[in-house]
Amino acid sequence: MIFNLHGTPRLSKFYRHYPEQKQQQIIKQVYQIVSRRGDAVCNFIEGGDNILGDKSLKIIYRHYATLYIVFCVDSSESELAILDLIQVFVEILDKCFRNVCELDLIFHVDKVHYVLNEIIIGGLVIENSIPNILQALEEQKKLEKNEIPVFYHESH
Repeated sequence: MIFNLHGTPRLSKFYRHYPEQKQQQIIKQVYQIVSRRGDAVCNFIEGGDNILGDKSLKIIYRHYATLYIVFCVDSSESELAILDLIQVFVEILDKCFRNVCELDLIFHVDKVHYVLNEIIIGGLVIENSIPNILQALEEQKKLEKNEIPVFYHESH
């Protein structure tokens, strides 16, 4: 999840099925918990059972300028590895958008999702190497440039 200082979601991706209303509730509750924490406290919150009904879940987040980037993970995930993953995600977005900001997330949500999908698929981390991810993004950009537009031609 990514949300701004006012709690407005800028990106949300769930790897478990939750109805839309439950997703909105989760985002709101996670924002309320994370936004109340000071900058000097730990970025890990144990026991996501208050939010997701699963005691084995952890909330791991980083605060960047006007944005919070939050991952809710199960107990098998390393907190430090997830913090590193958040850093990788931000560095890639910085390279894609030349110093990413909230407006980039708003106007290029498809590209942000694509970047996230290069890192995580189905809730599993598949890549965390910045050069490998950037190479995949560059290859995708080349494919998009070489696409031949298909026009619908109505014949009479």
